[in-house]
Amino acid sequence: MWISEFWTLMRDEFGDGPAQALAHSHVLSALGDRTAEEALDAGVSPREVWLALCRDLDVPEERRLGREEPHRR
Repeated sequence: MWISEFWTLMRDEFGDGPAQALAHSHVLSALGDRTAEEALDAGVSPREVWLALCRDLDVPEERRLGREEPHRR
């Protein structure tokens, strides 16, 4: 996962402002008591950070890969 994909998933799930706030302030014990921003800056993969956030914030499994867009006909 690229960092841009991480931010897309964050914005899609939580909204633009809340996504930034969560990444900056929500401490994840699974990532060594670091925020998402701190973990990313320390070199933790965006995928690992995203999944830790999903588990911590109870994001349903069906939304962990992003929102499914309806097919166009």
